[in-house]
Amino acid sequence: MLEQTFLHVPGIGRDTERSLWEQGCENWQTFLDNPSDFRTGSAPKASVKSILKKSQDAVAARNHQFFGDLLRTTDHWRTWDVFKDKCAYLDIETDGGRTGQAVTVIGIWDGEFRAYVANDNIENFRSDITNYSMVVSFFGSGFDLPILMKMFRSVVWDHLHLDLIHPARALGIRGGLKKIEGMYGIKRPDHILGLSGLDAVRLWREHRMGRKNALQTLLDYNQADVENLEIIAREMVTEMWDYTRHGVLCERGKQQPLPFGSPDF
Repeated sequence: MLEQTFLHVPGIGRDTERSLWEQGCENWQTFLDNPSDFRTGSAPKASVKSILKKSQDAVAARNHQFFGDLLRTTDHWRTWDVFKDKCAYLDIETDGGRTGQAVTVIGIWDGEFRAYVANDNIENFRSDITNYSMVVSFFGSGFDLPILMKMFRSVVWDHLHLDLIHPARALGIRGGLKKIEGMYGIKRPDHILGLSGLDAVRLWREHRMGRKNALQTLLDYNQADVENLEIIAREMVTEMWDYTRHGVLCERGKQQPLPFGSPDF
């Protein structure tokens, strides 16, 4: 998927990328083997060749920053197949506020659940997040990450960011995370079924007042959020690639699709 992407090359837009695919240029190596065979629009072939060679080196070196600098955030989904093994599926809970001090729980799923809890181990997040190349969230660009950036100002936030709200909109899928989980056949455990963000605020307050099991229920709720992000990411990235390459829209999104080629990609 990433090695079939040309959007990160300066001067190549969506029309030129599609033209390259239609010319039979399937991936970077296809172009590098015979650059004279392909039309690249306004992008000089020498610069295209240079960027593609650097792109191959960046993949080999696991240099996620290279692609983060060249791709729009809404296109970071294209890098997931390469960097999914260094991915943090992330979600935060708060006490109802939007400042760094409002964060009560930070959850990460990377094959196992890691919880960072206020007044306990939340400072460990500062160093742990640097171990990842990519962050996956749902509306994290509008909520989770801005809050975390205020809270952990010393962290270098150079991660690739797959905010699932962008592919969801591009695929014509509407609704919040819980609704989308239902679309993908994901069912939460009974004891947290139906809980919402407002319940997360309530559970934290009850925990602070000493209610037994309130914190564990909150952590279980957060764990479901981050675990399910991985399932949805896997499905949405596949559906986005089918849509981008072939114009095939998934059944879930056929009621309200955006125009094919929409800048919301």
